[in-house]
Amino acid sequence: MVGSIDGGLLVLVGIEPADTLEDMQWLCKKLVQLRIFKDAAGVPNLSLMDAGGGILLISQFTLFASTKKGNRPGYSRAAGPDVAKPLYEKMIVQLGIELGRPVEKGIFGADMKVSLVNDGPITILMDSKQKDF
Repeated sequence: MVGSIDGGLLVLVGIEPADTLEDMQWLCKKLVQLRIFKDAAGVPNLSLMDAGGGILLISQFTLFASTKKGNRPGYSRAAGPDVAKPLYEKMIVQLGIELGRPVEKGIFGADMKVSLVNDGPITILMDSKQKDF
């Protein structure tokens, strides 16, 4: 086992060539401040910081799969390892700073088996290029 958390967020991050340090910093701040965890009244009113949860960060280039042509997905929208890996590693550090504790992570570029118990369920797609949404 490489990384695990008891409760919190499993974050699958896809990085594209146009992503910047600013995009990553915005995403990190947003992730730890989202009010999606239930309070004592059962209302999703707590952030990750408030709930004391952790983050498991997994790089996932397949989030940029294009299925427009044929039956084999294309991944040309995903950044190559030379761009994606340094940004992923900076994101690990930045999330740790924002959260105030270490972040669990996967292995960049590895074929991993990831398990999830989705308590909610809440699944949110966030795009740093659409900050106004």
